Amino acid sequence: MIRLGLCCIFIEQPIKYRTVNGRNLTKLAESLRPKKLSELCLHNLRMLLKSLEYCAHNNIGDFRIQSGLFPLKTHPDLGYDISELPDWKEIRETISKCRAYAETHNIRTTFHPDQFVVLSTPHPDVLAASRRELEHQADLAAMLGADVINLHCGGVYGDKKKTLKRLAKVIAGLPLNITSRLTLENDDRSYTPEDVIPLCRKVNIPFVYDVHHHRCLEKDISEADVSAITERALATWDREPLFHLSSPVNSWSGGNPCHHHDYIDYADFPDVWKNMSCTIEIEAKAKELAISRLQNDLLKDRVAFTDAPSPSRT
Repeated sequence: MIRLGLCCIFIEQPIKYRTVNGRNLTKLAESLRPKKLSELCLHNLRMLLKSLEYCAHNNIGDFRIQSGLFPLKTHPDLGYDISELPDWKEIRETISKCRAYAETHNIRTTFHPDQFVVLSTPHPDVLAASRRELEHQADLAAMLGADVINLHCGGVYGDKKKTLKRLAKVIAGLPLNITSRLTLENDDRSYTPEDVIPLCRKVNIPFVYDVHHHRCLEKDISEADVSAITERALATWDREPLFHLSSPVNSWSGGNPCHHHDYIDYADFPDVWKNMSCTIEIEAKAKELAISRLQNDLLKDRVAFTDAPSPSRT
């Protein structure tokens, strides 16, 4: 049975996450900053609980949690510990509520850190900042029960083989609370499944197959190609596999195919995925509306997804 995944935010639902940047926070008196940050963290956790409730009520079995749930948490000058915030007790209680709700309603949770988290970088300062952010997200993932922290491989830096070796060495040196959740995906610019899968096998972490990225980087791949990569991806997982799905905004013949459409073209849904037990995160700009439309397509095609009603009832 397929578990469809909603990514981070909503289009129509009144569920809005809030943030603040460092420049605006420093406009506040230093004594007022913890209160501001505490209010934002607590608000975002309450929105997370509402997000999970929406997923449970709408047959969505996975939710990708916003990376900025705790704004500026790892900022080199403005970072903080939860215990330093005025509402820290309620913050921890709300984290526990979110985890309990997700577990009770069988909703998988994942993280996909922002693009500035790059483990393949040759620059020590960037790597240090990336590790700080990963440590924070791993701690938060542990508290929330999330089992995936997914990353791209990053840049090529003039030598792909050398970069992949450097990335493997960095991953091998990460603590278990990160590597037990860390996954890598192929991208639409530099790293194909053929590049990433051997690395995942070498460092013993799962591979997240993004079929849209694959189609962007390697033109005219066949359903047989997708099936073969899917099988190789499955072999890297020790738990329910996770894939990514999106469609190009202007179709596959309408210019740059890398940009995501508001919705999923059902023709882009791999046949091999339709009878699998897996999580498919939907990277479409229309968010919950795109998932609702895709659910209708799956029902018409008699494909089962999490808590889906029987097609005979529609």
